[in-house]
Amino acid sequence: MKKSALYNYRWQKERAQYLKEHPLCVMHKAQGKVVPSAIVDHKKPHRGDLELFWDKSNWQALCKPCHDIHKQRLEKSGGVIGCSDAGLPIDPHHHWNKGGGA
Repeated sequence: MKKSALYNYRWQKERAQYLKEHPLCVMHKAQGKVVPSAIVDHKKPHRGDLELFWDKSNWQALCKPCHDIHKQRLEKSGGVIGCSDAGLPIDPHHHWNKGGGA
């Protein structure tokens, strides 16, 4: 199935409702920051899989910069560069974020 066929009227309605229910970017929220969300992101890329595409447990609300920069980098390289205001890595897979740091 073409990717563009998935982002139809049904998607627009579901997306709008999801953003209404999840108004904050989850990546910023995890850092204690309040930033409005703008994009419904699929945590695990659906790659045209309809079941995964419509699975709301696979959705997350992100601001555009987090989606376009951090999430894309995570998908392409497996890691996210940068740190929080506290100096901790923002990469969720970094060992410090899994209890392995000092």
